[in-house]
Amino acid sequence: MGVAVKIRGLVKKFGNFAAVNGLNLDIEEGEIFGLLGPNGSGKSTTLLIIATVYKPTEGDVEVHGHSVTKSPDEVRRLVGIAFQEPKALWVDNPYELLVWHAMVVGYSFLDARRAVREIMEELEIWEHRGKLFSELSGGTRKKVEIAKLFLQKPKVAIFDEPTAQLDVTTRHKVWDMIEALKEERRTIIVATNDMAEADRLSDRLGIIYKGNLKALGTPAELKDRIPAGDVMEFSIEGQAGEHLLAALSRALNTERVNLTNGTLKVYVNRAEEKVAVAIETLSKMGVKVRSVSIKEPTLDDVFFYFTGAQLREGR
Repeated sequence: MGVAVKIRGLVKKFGNFAAVNGLNLDIEEGEIFGLLGPNGSGKSTTLLIIATVYKPTEGDVEVHGHSVTKSPDEVRRLVGIAFQEPKALWVDNPYELLVWHAMVVGYSFLDARRAVREIMEELEIWEHRGKLFSELSGGTRKKVEIAKLFLQKPKVAIFDEPTAQLDVTTRHKVWDMIEALKEERRTIIVATNDMAEADRLSDRLGIIYKGNLKALGTPAELKDRIPAGDVMEFSIEGQAGEHLLAALSRALNTERVNLTNGTLKVYVNRAEEKVAVAIETLSKMGVKVRSVSIKEPTLDDVFFYFTGAQLREGR
């Protein structure tokens, strides 16, 4: 496996505003790469440059060795994008729109009709096939938009907020379809501000904020980089004074231990590796553990740690 998308020194300005500010990033072949950030963080602008919709102000992007500035036609043969806001003429109906799209990307007319019906049935929009685009709900329009990528199956598939406006059941179906696309050895980029989506889909994740890449790694790696981010919570019986808290602090190498109403909370890194030590220490001190739970940081916690901002704030 090599690098599918290479981004170097990427800058995109709109007037005096830098939507993307010196971005450097490699996206590997065959991975699902998540871009996590709030609206206005530079996610969509980056994706639109990869898809050759925008031109960089500075720097360059290469897709499988082809430059978006020097060889945009070659890049367009390799990349497909499902836009954050569905794109269609209001007089289109979804069936004809998708058949046309399928033929543009290489299907014969008969194969296009067959494939479009399969995708529309899978996304449960076949019944809406003859309606005008203007008559569709926001969620149905979104399904039509992402159906284009599932038909095209490009080498690099870009989904911008793929499950925005979709109900819970459909979100999980779309996630399954994206993961199935990866199994066909496609490289997939998902831009999202949805923590569950980023956590579920991403092999690796880039946190982007105000046009800058703040952190990069697997979701688990990023969570582990938060100092004492895991919480071990014990419901205990027995005497638990300062001597117990001090013993736990020493055994687990943490200063964050507290006890409230019979509930002991210990803040550590890699809690799953340290819970046995904690239980052994409590047992030696004559304290019985009735129950234990482990809570790891969320991606919202991760985002706040690296940016100092809430994930769902605007620009």
